[in-house]
Amino acid sequence: MHRLKLISGHLAPSGSSDYRRVLRRSECGSGSGPAGSGAPEDVVVVHGLRTAIGRAKRGAFKDTTPDELLRAAMTAVLADVGLSPDALGDVCVGNVLQPGAGALMARVAHFLSGFPDTVPVYAVNRQCSSGLQALFNIAGAIRSKSIDLGLACGVESMSLRSMGDPGDLSPRLVDDDKARDCVIPMGITSENVAERFGVSREKQDAFALGSQQKAARAQRMGLFDQEIVPVATKLVDDEGKEREVTVRRDDGIRPGTTLAGLSKLRPAFKPDGSTTAGNSSQVSDGAAAVLVGRRSAVEALGLPVLGVLRASAVVGVPPDVMGIGPAFAIPAALEQAGLTVADVDVFEINEAFASQVVYCVEKLGIPPEKVNPNGGAIALGHPLGCTGARQVVTMLNELKRRGRRAYGVVSMCVGTGMGAAAVFEYPGP
Repeated sequence: MHRLKLISGHLAPSGSSDYRRVLRRSECGSGSGPAGSGAPEDVVVVHGLRTAIGRAKRGAFKDTTPDELLRAAMTAVLADVGLSPDALGDVCVGNVLQPGAGALMARVAHFLSGFPDTVPVYAVNRQCSSGLQALFNIAGAIRSKSIDLGLACGVESMSLRSMGDPGDLSPRLVDDDKARDCVIPMGITSENVAERFGVSREKQDAFALGSQQKAARAQRMGLFDQEIVPVATKLVDDEGKEREVTVRRDDGIRPGTTLAGLSKLRPAFKPDGSTTAGNSSQVSDGAAAVLVGRRSAVEALGLPVLGVLRASAVVGVPPDVMGIGPAFAIPAALEQAGLTVADVDVFEINEAFASQVVYCVEKLGIPPEKVNPNGGAIALGHPLGCTGARQVVTMLNELKRRGRRAYGVVSMCVGTGMGAAAVFEYPGP
């Protein structure tokens, strides 16, 4: 392949990006056969679903426990493809705020879903990338031949559990700059990114407006309907009366958002800052589940292939500017896949704060129209443990709608200074 690349450099005309794109796609293992063909050992996504995302403490899921949210997503994914839970080799659940990363909650959800006790489950916490990390963990088990099929999930109830308790830490934390930076409030890290890299308030507000507009358009057109599983639950009103509801729509989207309205919001984290409630992600409740398997096992069961995991990367960055994580994780994943930014059709980058997404997009030279085409966490919300899995579901459904073979990237920054990214291929219809 190295020799082929050298030869192609001499033969391909200058600026022949299409030729290089074909070569790179061949190199990263997508094959030259019909769409959907590939190596038997490929790690593939079969199906994925999510709940709607509710505003924490005010939205539709404010009274719903995370095990019930998770149950809804887990059962629906398997029911959609007609797969018995007995076929699963493992279940991994990303969670941040529940005790022990939600290990007990995950097993309870497991049984509420009707899964047998012979199927194992565990929880993982890599903060905002926990849902994506769950997929990485299941993919690793598949590659090591420990399992053939697994369920990667993410869930968070920010209504019932709040951020703020750092746990039991050594008093020597204050003696080390990097350790001390790990407990900086997330909003201050956003301000640090904005100040250090010159991301203006105007750019942040314009990005936030775009997120709201894109999400409102997607919701209006019903684009989220195919990825959302309706959840029957109970809601307690302000007078303490309980009523049954079925939740089908994200409730954080604000179609009436305007640039003028965003510009009037006060800084949320420092008096002279630029990060506001309007250009930051919303605290939210939600769950998502993604069925992952080895291609040979998936095909043997007659299951569909929605996507192929082509690369994954996790990197470390300074904790005080943790939001820059995607600017380093995305290139690492793309290099692993043998691709460039130009080869990717959709980038789903978590909008923890507009400041950090704007920086990452500009740093990597990503065309804005490729970023979060249906909005992101500023409009939809950011249920911490759920987000990574939710992004995978949203991104693969978007590629499927486009109806042709394509690549997508999922990425996010991670508290305490990390970034995570994954490259997926949609094999075509």
